[in-house]
Amino acid sequence: MKPSRRSLAAVFVLAGALFAPAAQAQDKFIVVASTTSTEQSGLFKHLLPAFSRDSGIEVRVVAVGTGQALDIGRRGDADVVFVHDTAAEEKFVAEGWSEKRHPVMYNDFVLVGPKSDPAKARGGDIVAAMGKVAAAGPPFVSRGDRSGTHSAELRLWKQAGIDPAAAKPAGYRECGCGMGPALNIASSVNGYLLSDRGTWLAFKNRGDLAILVEGDKKLFNQYGVMLVNPARHPQVKKEPGQRFVDWLVSREGQAAIAAFQIEGQPLFFPNAS
Repeated sequence: MKPSRRSLAAVFVLAGALFAPAAQAQDKFIVVASTTSTEQSGLFKHLLPAFSRDSGIEVRVVAVGTGQALDIGRRGDADVVFVHDTAAEEKFVAEGWSEKRHPVMYNDFVLVGPKSDPAKARGGDIVAAMGKVAAAGPPFVSRGDRSGTHSAELRLWKQAGIDPAAAKPAGYRECGCGMGPALNIASSVNGYLLSDRGTWLAFKNRGDLAILVEGDKKLFNQYGVMLVNPARHPQVKKEPGQRFVDWLVSREGQAAIAAFQIEGQPLFFPNAS
């Protein structure tokens, strides 16, 4: 017996009722292009469940270097960019890829290296320390990935009068990798490396490495967040993306960032205000 038109219509209505909520649920997510430091430090595992509980919006993170994250935003393959290279972020806004950059939090960079410190780099002056590392020639692991950390490292080399692109210091090696893998390599070769403090505190495979230089004002590390401009990319999920940005800089989001600690030490300091 062939089904009647009425019974077929009923089937389609039922199917629509069953699958529409699933389709709507799948649409309740945003893509955030961010840095490896926010991912590998554990910050997102701490923050995102709280945001999702409040908003019903899932956040899918693409964790890459800051330069790559900004490129993802330029292509319109992310709704939000959350990175740490202020000059590059301001350029991103000036070029029209976002309408506004919001400061969110900060921490600092640290120079880590072997406890024996063969380059005699230990101290409070990061530029002098980079010069000593270059002169002594021990292993130095560079991210080499256009990340915010890599950009900071290149600025410090330049201030020390060194251009790795023209003449790499002896022992200099680029991994083209995230902060966690770079720390693993430095630990395995007992070398020097510039790290963000958050990932360092979360890192367990330290081997003989220790912080040798910290506290210099040149090591300040600011993070910012931006909604990708929907006028450039209509597929950007403007409303849920803006809701995530607003939550990060809200009192609740800032309190959640401040509460993220490892062994009693905060990894990031909120400063949206």
